[in-house]
Amino acid sequence: MKVAIVMGSKSDYPVVQKTEDILKEFNVETETRIISAHRTPRVAEEFAKTAEEKGIEVIIAAAGKAAHLAGVLAATTPLPIIGIPMKSSTLDGLDSLLSVVQMPKGVPVATVAIDGAENAGLLAVQMLSIKYPELREKMKAYKVKMEEDIIAIDSEFSNK
Repeated sequence: MKVAIVMGSKSDYPVVQKTEDILKEFNVETETRIISAHRTPRVAEEFAKTAEEKGIEVIIAAAGKAAHLAGVLAATTPLPIIGIPMKSSTLDGLDSLLSVVQMPKGVPVATVAIDGAENAGLLAVQMLSIKYPELREKMKAYKVKMEEDIIAIDSEFSNK
């Protein structure tokens, strides 16, 4: 099981690294790349065309501002694409969010929150868990632990 994580700029990496961390926690192999939809469009197209034959099963694309990376990849590959709209300086990420979520019919991109890197990783795990039952069990355990952690925090908080 392999997920590609593609970002439009090296400056996106501090957020994208959270996606890598989630996928590593679930023992999912990753390939991380910097590919720009606008500055390296031929590289983006070639990457999307060859991703499936490289064993990639899901692609996560993070980009800001015009944020066309996820859509460009989705137009070229049959693989599921998860878009992470990145917070930008101009419109606080709203421009990115709208660019990623407003895709034309026939070119779907699953979209997470602005800078929602952890959820992108978790969504990829859930997608892969359809094929890999061991991931489904790990996801169930992850959700139980998340619940237990919040209950423990609440207990500490309410006992003040």
